[in-house]
Amino acid sequence: MQFEVLAKCHTTRARVSRMRLTHGVTMLPTFMPVATQAAIKGLTPQQVEALGINLILNNTYHLNLRPGIQVLKEAGGAHKFQGWTHNLLTDSGGFQLVSLSKFTKITEEGALFASPFDGSPTMLTPEESISIQHTIGADIIMQLDDVVSSLTVGPRVEEAMWRTIRWLDRCIEFHQSSGKDDVQNLFAIVQGGLDAELRDKCLDEMIARKDKVAGYAIGGLSGGEEKDVFWRVIKQCADKLPEDRPRYSMGIGFAEDLLVCVALGVDMADCVFPTRTARFGVALTFKGPLNLRLGKHATDMRPIEEGCPCPTCTSGMTRALLNHTATLETAAAHAITQHNLVFQARVMGGAREAIINGTFPQYLKDFFANYFGDVGYPEWCVSALRSVGVDLLEGRPESKTVSGDGVKWEYSDAA
Repeated sequence: MQFEVLAKCHTTRARVSRMRLTHGVTMLPTFMPVATQAAIKGLTPQQVEALGINLILNNTYHLNLRPGIQVLKEAGGAHKFQGWTHNLLTDSGGFQLVSLSKFTKITEEGALFASPFDGSPTMLTPEESISIQHTIGADIIMQLDDVVSSLTVGPRVEEAMWRTIRWLDRCIEFHQSSGKDDVQNLFAIVQGGLDAELRDKCLDEMIARKDKVAGYAIGGLSGGEEKDVFWRVIKQCADKLPEDRPRYSMGIGFAEDLLVCVALGVDMADCVFPTRTARFGVALTFKGPLNLRLGKHATDMRPIEEGCPCPTCTSGMTRALLNHTATLETAAAHAITQHNLVFQARVMGGAREAIINGTFPQYLKDFFANYFGDVGYPEWCVSALRSVGVDLLEGRPESKTVSGDGVKWEYSDAA
């Protein structure tokens, strides 16, 4: 990996970087769409490429179960298997320790899974996780971590944090002995739950291994914790992680979360949100999400969003048509998925351009005013951005704030 910081925001901790990997250059900050099973649901690799996306995510746990390592070996790796010629990141399978916890038993050796398909046992050790990722051939590979729900408290959180550090050492040793560390880049994952002291201890241990890892991820969040706690953990980690390594916040997909994380110094994020919500008929826009299943869109002949360059909007496809077909016809899911991925790319691309031009604080103010101005700014966003010198309420005495996570959603036909 060649990683170079090209520009920094003069106010926040946001930055623009160039990350050169085996399969090309990816500009950061960026959002990574999730292709869990070696496919972004509803789209071909050629369609994804045409949207301007050049870094996606596969899942180690799922690809190990199906189609299996032997098939991937015969195909020559996951790039060839799925017809993807650009950069690829693989999750280690650690998240499944939480999402599939009823099938999992954690030991110091690794995680013993019962397959959710046929119940057959699978032991995923740190070494096995890296070995699978070597076969997959991803450009960025993640250490196996001991993941607990972000809402977990008590000794299990510290146990998981220290085990994650020990597992990192095993991942590093196996990866370096394989001879693949010049083409596949290992990232460490910072754990410690919502406990600031544990996070600091984990950060110190991970940073001590800096010369043996290519980048860092912030894990163990986006599990239902309060957003006012979420951003403080992100800031704590981003403030301390090395400047010369990319920083990846795992499981972040809402537009407001992405921009707050970028302002706090995060370079990469991933989430199933934009593609999953598309399949439920929800389109993402700079004014907030549109629930295209609602009756008020049934006679609306406008595109999802004026000026959007995605194939759905430029083709003349209307909200009315999407209202008619959403959740009923697969074509609607495909169309909204393309739009939502372009929306995510526009949000992050706009951030990159603003950072380079020295206008990122104003970009934040404009985005949040357009997105939340009619319903109120989430208090946590206001607090988070104030911590890096941006006051969303400056010059807007009439603006209000709302408590809680502040997620904007279109629930009814009311205007």
